[in-house]
Amino acid sequence: MAVKIRLKRMGAKKKPFYRIVVADSRAPRDGRFIEEIGYYNPVSDPKVVKIDVEKALKWISIGAKPTDTVSTLFKNNGVYDKKEEIE
Repeated sequence: MAVKIRLKRMGAKKKPFYRIVVADSRAPRDGRFIEEIGYYNPVSDPKVVKIDVEKALKWISIGAKPTDTVSTLFKNNGVYDKKEEIE
């Protein structure tokens, strides 16, 4: 089973809000997921990002692949930096 860490779109039209979820790569974008590990609100000023770093690192160590957007969010919020501290 290929597992990805990706964004699940929520919110109203023209006002997106995203949850960062771990999901099977074959599941629909807004469909079934395994676990929610954070959220991202690009509309607010400043943009709000909340990530449970421990859960994110756990899933990455198991083999979950973050999408390009989620990977950028992780880099900007220091998730990969914490991974190096743990190792």
